[in-house]
Amino acid sequence: MSTQTDNTVIDIVVPDIGDSENVEIIEILVSVGDQVMLEDSLVTLESDKASMEIPASDAGLIESISVNVGDTVSTGDVIGTMKPVAAAAKASEPEAAPAAEPKQEAAAEPAAASAPSANKSTTSQPAPTAVATPTQATGGDAAKTAQKSSPTEHLKDENMRLAHASPGVRRYAREHGADLSLIKGSGPKERILKTDVIAFIKNAMESIGSNYGAPGAGTSGIPALPEIDFSKFGEVERVELGRINKISASNLHRAWLNIPLVTHHDEADITDVEAFRKELKADQKEGDPKITGLAFHMKALVHTLKAFPKVNSSLTPDGQALFYKKYFHIGIAVDTPNGLVVPVFRDVDKKSITELAAEMADMSQRARNKKLKPDEMQGASMTISSLGGIGGSAFTPLVNPPEVAILGITRARMQPVWNGTEFIPRLMCPLDLSYDHKVVDGADAARFLKYYCNAIKDVRRLLL
Repeated sequence: MSTQTDNTVIDIVVPDIGDSENVEIIEILVSVGDQVMLEDSLVTLESDKASMEIPASDAGLIESISVNVGDTVSTGDVIGTMKPVAAAAKASEPEAAPAAEPKQEAAAEPAAASAPSANKSTTSQPAPTAVATPTQATGGDAAKTAQKSSPTEHLKDENMRLAHASPGVRRYAREHGADLSLIKGSGPKERILKTDVIAFIKNAMESIGSNYGAPGAGTSGIPALPEIDFSKFGEVERVELGRINKISASNLHRAWLNIPLVTHHDEADITDVEAFRKELKADQKEGDPKITGLAFHMKALVHTLKAFPKVNSSLTPDGQALFYKKYFHIGIAVDTPNGLVVPVFRDVDKKSITELAAEMADMSQRARNKKLKPDEMQGASMTISSLGGIGGSAFTPLVNPPEVAILGITRARMQPVWNGTEFIPRLMCPLDLSYDHKVVDGADAARFLKYYCNAIKDVRRLLL
């Protein structure tokens, strides 16, 4: 996005990146003097949900870059200037790049962190946790600015305390796995100092050490894994995890520690719906979006959520109430070269199978190219994790807080099914429903999945 400043130079402005603020710049893809085309990527940002590239909204010549790797930006911030194509062509000789406006220091008060990369809702926050989230274990020489951090308590009044620390202190805390929301600052206005972080880490290590091997005692009660020199066994190579992998690992660990997880397994007869899908595929014209079985699963899931509204809810941080959602947004876990991301398809109940197919093709492509916006990965009612294209007969998907359930799908296979008089071949699809036992009882989960199996078995039920 850009705004006109005079007849020849325009500002390069950060476009709408959803509800995220103070998003870190992890890569600058252009230099002063570079010629860029429309939609060429200029910088790469990374929030606590995913990486995204900021494209050029005009073709032209880069005049100045006013940000560095490690800076944070929000929607509307100016990150440089450029001369549009027409103006650049008129210039008879190179002009000095205009001085960049001094970039305002990033705000020290970060917003509260959202839920996991896999899918993070804007309407509710994840349950508080004492687990450290070292999502930025590595970095360049430039000091990283503040990332979003989760408060340890969700107070009922509006004066909820947020961690207050400088970018350098935040970077130090991230590198050492310290959760700033658990630290009380000793600086002015309770600002967290580096000495506070060091004292916190020392106290945590002493507490764990004194209770080593005694689960439930001390801070976490979980013994640390010993460090092993694998090189003594043979040749090894150390490869750093990607940023999204680190974020996902932290979020999944938090979910594992905070959710009493149970998985219910069942099988759905999808013989008829698969035959119908193939009929639709045969009627399609060249260029039409590919209709996959996942679109039918999304519609069946919404149909089931309407019948079981408790599963379309989120638990309050204090565990005393539920937020019942009146919308039906479905998250789909997408495997990308950079890690797992979960784009959210909104208002699935209002869209047709062909509309969902087209949207899935677009979202999947943009997910693999790191083009998804943060708000496109937030607010899901429930998530589907499908391994049908890979294989397997069952697995245990982890719930994405603040959701209370997730549906796993594995590869369907032909099986002999007894109809009362004889065995007949039917295409059976294994299903795995993982759920938060604090919210969903085992009997309700079994009924939910049985209802779902009946819905996907006969697509006519989706019209009811």
